[in-house]
Amino acid sequence: MTPEIRPLTDDDWPAVWEIISEVVRAQETFPYDPGMTSSDARAMWVERPPGRTVVAVSAGEIAGTAKMGPNRAGPGAHIATASYMVAAAARGRGVGTALCRHSVDWARQQGYAGVQFNAVVEANTAAVDLYRREGFQIIGTVPRAFDHPVHGRVGLHLMYLEF
Repeated sequence: MTPEIRPLTDDDWPAVWEIISEVVRAQETFPYDPGMTSSDARAMWVERPPGRTVVAVSAGEIAGTAKMGPNRAGPGAHIATASYMVAAAARGRGVGTALCRHSVDWARQQGYAGVQFNAVVEANTAAVDLYRREGFQIIGTVPRAFDHPVHGRVGLHLMYLEF
């Protein structure tokens, strides 16, 4: 069942913080400080216009979240970026795919020329495979740039989808 994707509301934050906290503390997929607080996370995750932050709701529960917006300001503002986090209990059920497709559709509708992911952990094969299925290409890898708790130092991919 495809989750409903809708804009984040203030009431959603406790559930979103739970997902962010779980993902960041695992230290497997995001280069964020595992000691970040809820207020630190909120300041980083909740996008201001022209960006957007959404949640994926499945079976009445928030199963994931995404943020999207311009990758850079000024001369780089025509390229979008996005980040996704899915609750451990919801992985493998299409939540990440739905969030990715939503952000790509949003970027197209907003007139961006493409979407760039700046730091996809090489060992996060589920995400790498998903992005490739959605048309993204690996255009570079910074070797040993991410210290994974299981695999040691692994690469960070730069991935891109041009419209």
